Amino acid sequence: MEANFGEYIRKLRTQNGLTLTQLGAKLGIDSGALSKIETGKKEFDEACLPKLATAFNLDLESLKSELISEKIAYTLYENKCNESVLTLAEEKVKYIREKNTKQTTLKL
Repeated sequence: MEANFGEYIRKLRTQNGLTLTQLGAKLGIDSGALSKIETGKKEFDEACLPKLATAFNLDLESLKSELISEKIAYTLYENKCNESVLTLAEEKVKYIREKNTKQTTLKL
C-alpha cells in the first residue's frame, strides 16, 4: 500500500492508463472528487470499494482493511493517542463480537 489510500488509487489508475474521468465513471463519482481523493483532500467513500475492486480486479476485503486502517490511523494521530489505544480497541472488538454471537445464538 502507498502512503495513503488516495495515492494508491492514483497509482492504480495511472498504471492502467485511465484518466480521472474514466475511473470516476467506473466508480460513480466525478473527476473533481476523484482528484481530491487522490491528493488526500477528500476521503474515499467506503461504499465505492466494491466498484474499485471490480475496476482493478482486487480483493475487496483487502481494500476494506486498508481503507479502514487508514481512517483509524488518522483518528489516532489527530487525537494524539498512543499505541495502547489499539490494544484497548482490540479488546472492545472481541467483546462486541462475543456479545453479538451470544445474542444471535439466543434468538435461534
